[in-house]
Amino acid sequence: MRIRRVLAFSTLIICISVHGHFSPAYQAQSVGDSRVYVRLVTDEAEAVLAILSKRKANQTLTAEDWQRLFSSEGYTRLKRRETAMQRSFTDDEFKSFILSDKLSANAPALAETLKQWKQVKVDSAAHRSLAYLPKEAHIQAKIYPVIKPRENSFVFEVNTDPAIFLYLDPAKTKEQFENTLAHELHHIGYGSSCPAKLVADEIAKQPKNIQSLINWIGAFGEGFAMLAAAGGPNIHPHKYSKPEDRARWDRDMANFNDDLKKVEKFFLDILDNKLSEEERQKAGMSFFGVQGPWYTVGWKMSVVIEKSYGRAKLVECICDQRKLLPTYNQAATRYNRKARDPLAVWSDDLIKTLRKIYHQPRQHRAEMA
Repeated sequence: MRIRRVLAFSTLIICISVHGHFSPAYQAQSVGDSRVYVRLVTDEAEAVLAILSKRKANQTLTAEDWQRLFSSEGYTRLKRRETAMQRSFTDDEFKSFILSDKLSANAPALAETLKQWKQVKVDSAAHRSLAYLPKEAHIQAKIYPVIKPRENSFVFEVNTDPAIFLYLDPAKTKEQFENTLAHELHHIGYGSSCPAKLVADEIAKQPKNIQSLINWIGAFGEGFAMLAAAGGPNIHPHKYSKPEDRARWDRDMANFNDDLKKVEKFFLDILDNKLSEEERQKAGMSFFGVQGPWYTVGWKMSVVIEKSYGRAKLVECICDQRKLLPTYNQAATRYNRKARDPLAVWSDDLIKTLRKIYHQPRQHRAEMA
């Protein structure tokens, strides 16, 4: 939950040549499903590349060129977001960035990246996301490819007018772009459907430390999104990544058992009221990292649950965080019976607490064992 973060956290496309030709600023792609409406808003990047194209051709830039940029939807929403983050973001500062020699030199690569990214079918990314969401989930979002000084991506105004801002990165292939998009669309879809009102009402009745625990368990949504973006439990989540990113993930996965126990200590400290709000935030945010335990442990738990009990059971756990850890423990216990390298499981104290607040029937537990 890398671009954003939708828990604390709260996770396109244009075609313009270096000669200045551009496609319409808005494109909509549908998956043939009323649950999905994704609009690609391209006006900011188009306006930037049009300016770069004129500079390359030694043509005079006009007030209309700058007005086109500064009045674009992508730019105005980007400016609103940066201002909300209390970052300096003025038209004059952005103009200096656009006119920098570094950006001008990068214009051909940006144009080629847009050409490649446009070949991505957004419906494929949406289908991947919906496959790991409940049937009532829907995905509505505007997706903005942006050329800007900060090389970050993020989601914005998820609860009102969901937007995904993606930094236009020439180092990102179309396959990597599609994976990132699917990851972020899963977050958007999750926010539309999880948890169900009944579950949310039950959680709201719990003591503050229990509510905090369940909220932080929701950070494993990063692992869910990794699985959804990959397309299944047998597909490496970094299949299309750079070799160094895949190697980092594999190294971190080798530390799964230790990382699970580190997160467990955090959870138990919350239960025991040992942490102030500031300490909880600091500790919880530390597990994001580049792709830290919220990603790796979350992904591994998701894979073990899906392979043991099927995707429907995993989706149930995704949407009711109270069930995630107990269900993983049951799946891991089954896995460990035959495993050469057993998986760590969550402590009995933690599992007992979670089971008490969703009242899992004894018969159901026996059926899953």
